[in-house]
Amino acid sequence: MERTQIMLEDEQRRILKEIAEQENRTFSELVREMLDEQIEKRQKATLAVAAQALLDDYLTDKELTAFIALDGEDFHA
Repeated sequence: MERTQIMLEDEQRRILKEIAEQENRTFSELVREMLDEQIEKRQKATLAVAAQALLDDYLTDKELTAFIALDGEDFHA
């Protein structure tokens, strides 16, 4: 873990401190959790954009969908 300093608006700091106290957590724990949630949200959004960009190819390229008929069938090696 690495120490990082950020500048917060007074109201932001007040609200975050209040939430941390209500949840019996440290300010740092709360901020880290909120950052993790935002990082995950942005990563999912990036994946969704990439998937949307590839959707047309998936729907029209027969090579990509050649084995779709096997979906749901058990695989035996």
